[in-house]
Amino acid sequence: MAATTMQSRLASLARTLRPCSFSSSTADPAKIDIPRTLAGLRARLAEESPTLTDFFDHGGGYSVEVGTKKKPLPKPKWMKEAIPGGERYVQIKKKLRELKLHTVCEEAKCPNLGECWSGGETGTATATIMILGDTCTRGCRFCNVKTSRSPPPPDPNEPSNVAEAIASWGLDYVVITSVDRDDLPDQGSAHFTETVQKLKALKPDMLIEALVPDFRGDASCVEKVAKSGLDVFAHNIETVEGLQSVVRDHRANFKQSLDVLMMAKDHAPSGTLTKTSIMLGCGETPDQVVKTMEKVRAAGVDVMTFGQYMRPSKRHMPVSEYITPEAFEKYRTIGMDMGFRYVASGPMVRSSYKAGEFYIKSMIESDRAASLQSPLS
Repeated sequence: MAATTMQSRLASLARTLRPCSFSSSTADPAKIDIPRTLAGLRARLAEESPTLTDFFDHGGGYSVEVGTKKKPLPKPKWMKEAIPGGERYVQIKKKLRELKLHTVCEEAKCPNLGECWSGGETGTATATIMILGDTCTRGCRFCNVKTSRSPPPPDPNEPSNVAEAIASWGLDYVVITSVDRDDLPDQGSAHFTETVQKLKALKPDMLIEALVPDFRGDASCVEKVAKSGLDVFAHNIETVEGLQSVVRDHRANFKQSLDVLMMAKDHAPSGTLTKTSIMLGCGETPDQVVKTMEKVRAAGVDVMTFGQYMRPSKRHMPVSEYITPEAFEKYRTIGMDMGFRYVASGPMVRSSYKAGEFYIKSMIESDRAASLQSPLS
């Protein structure tokens, strides 16, 4: 039944995104004898015309152009950003400045900053705190965070300051992330662990997501953080497998990132969710997106998010295209059919995304309630 549903929705992706000029050449799915498995569904896509790659090559409903240097096009209407504001936003920003703390929300110029800090429509107020300083040892082509081979040493008081600040804000869900610290012997994993543990001591009921670097694949670092008491272990693969070397720093790669997510699942207590995210609009094809999703799901990842890549400045990697909301929705549907427990997918979605965190919060609470009612508990 699940395979049939996914087959229908993958076919729907083709119908929704294809240009009109292809409509007469589309094969009848009922006449193609292919096993109802995930591999079979991908084979069906290959048989049907147009293919996912056709959508990428010929436009249609998949994306819009970004223009050229001489003739830049304005952002599409769905990429308009809201101006941050509100009482809680002002309160959080003031406290951050007082304690000299950093947020990836500000460093990365996230378009959802005001919505997340205020709670937005769901009322689940979230913030993403960046620890280990504001200077990264890596230089990914998409990232706006400062880089240096020798950043300043971490502030030993930062875990306590972060925990006290977050505990005073009345947040429901917090994401703790960091820059890469290849210069440190443990790459900052102990600092991560201490921050999570201090915050849990002050606010046991607060849900904590740790969005961590790859720790260069060091299993001991991953284990330390996975067992720190967090609720969600997140690590972003950032882009499709085929574009890793183009988008990310040379010290990062797809296999290493998947290994980190699998190690976290092995070491973390039962019920801990794993999560990853990729940016679209970097030059990937739809078929590459689907194949990457398959590998991520096979690695046991629970939650996946998709968002539009936005160029932070002219010295960063240019946007290849703006993906339409309809295409993002199709990826969300395909992801849920693949077995992800939750997929957040949309032009304005970021890896730390308030709307997604609202659903993750509900999912964790539901899991815990079910565990308490289980006769084995």
